[in-house]
Amino acid sequence: MKTMRTEGDVPDDRWHTAMRELLHAAADRDASDVHLVPGYPAAYRVHGRLEPVNNEALEPDQVRRLVESVLPEAVLARLHDSKSIDCSVALTHRDQPCRFRANLFWAQGSLCACFRHVPNDIPSFDWMNFPGGLAERLVNHAHGLVIVTGVTGSGKTTTLAALVNLLNQRGDCRIITVEEPIEYVHPRISSTIITQREVGRDVDSFFDGLRSGLRQDPNVILIGEIRDRDTAAMALTAAETGHLILSTMHTKDAKGAVTRCVDLFPHDAQDDIRTQLSLSLRSVVCQHLLPSATEGEKRVLALEVMHVNHPVRSGIRFGKIDSIESAIQTGKRDGMLPLDESLQQLVDVGRITLDTARRFAKEPDALRPPSRGR
Repeated sequence: MKTMRTEGDVPDDRWHTAMRELLHAAADRDASDVHLVPGYPAAYRVHGRLEPVNNEALEPDQVRRLVESVLPEAVLARLHDSKSIDCSVALTHRDQPCRFRANLFWAQGSLCACFRHVPNDIPSFDWMNFPGGLAERLVNHAHGLVIVTGVTGSGKTTTLAALVNLLNQRGDCRIITVEEPIEYVHPRISSTIITQREVGRDVDSFFDGLRSGLRQDPNVILIGEIRDRDTAAMALTAAETGHLILSTMHTKDAKGAVTRCVDLFPHDAQDDIRTQLSLSLRSVVCQHLLPSATEGEKRVLALEVMHVNHPVRSGIRFGKIDSIESAIQTGKRDGMLPLDESLQQLVDVGRITLDTARRFAKEPDALRPPSRGR
């Protein structure tokens, strides 16, 4: 599979111009993503909906030339070795810096790409509709593991960036982030030191970044994602030794983060991992971004929140996953929030439709239409 440019195959200005026009238009249209896949027209995702740029399907060579026109040789060389890679692309849009997270990958022998627009400013909790009290609770843990989970595109990275920004604004904190790639760049504040390291450029892996980060006097370490056994084991150890660890996982609900973490380990080690996780885990927040009830408005955040109290800790330790679900349902006094309750609240205030809520609910039939007069 060809990835590298050769003499006589240097992209001319028209490919560079065409690619930049796609990215500029994405920023103008408030698109979250730009998709380039051979056999399909270039497409934007705007407020959760895919919108083709035109009716012209892209050829494999067109995608390759568009992508090559905005990426350095070093990135393309790594793509050739790994077959899939994350990196960042920057340009100037309306006299302001404009950044995209790019995921480059192969499918049926052809290069494909997804460019995700990263806002310049870290969004506020109000803008995200993320409860400020919950954010305060998450960063107030003296140590332990906090996981933000959800499907791809549910805003996990944005939430972690906002949590780090909250810590940054408070000051007197040493923060290390290990990201793939770096998306939000945190401002420098004199009373806080933040080191942002990018996998593939500054460090080889999340595990290596976490391991070396423990020698850098951190209070807080953000790991972009826990996706393998070594990273999970190191995160649990770091959480036990006085550090606050913030990370993400790809699961559809809060209890899924528990099972996913345990399942990363061989069966004969899982009892020990459950015990360790029950002592280290502090909170899990599962996010869903849902279509707004108002056409054209940004998507709406629904949450499931699990804090580790005694029933949750017991469920984790003994592998009783159903009891964790029950603890979330009955744990309102401890700050828990079941997903269906979050969905019902959004229906009641008209943020999402009942049909949308029922598509994502755990018990769809239990959801009710908004009360009269709302």
